[in-house]
Amino acid sequence: MSNWILIIYCGIITFLTRFSMIALLKKEMFNNRVREILSFVPSAIFPAIIFPAIFLDQSGYFQFENNPKILAGAIAVLIGIFSKNILATIFTGLTVYWILIFI
Repeated sequence: MSNWILIIYCGIITFLTRFSMIALLKKEMFNNRVREILSFVPSAIFPAIIFPAIFLDQSGYFQFENNPKILAGAIAVLIGIFSKNILATIFTGLTVYWILIFI
């Protein structure tokens, strides 16, 4: 089986498993307590995605020294807190990171 066919199969299976939860479950099935609990899922998942990208190197070890991602992430968090604007947060974090790695 070629790599492209495998990639397409994996994409279709991933799409169908995620789409089935959206299409088959109705919002009326959940009570207010379940909706409240599910509203915390994005804020619980986001740090789990971001933490390894900022603090871990290629081999999986913590990298605190000479890591421009930490400073760029901290500045992006501050901009996000004060501006409440996701685009300003993203662009500031990327700009600071690029400045730190190229200078």
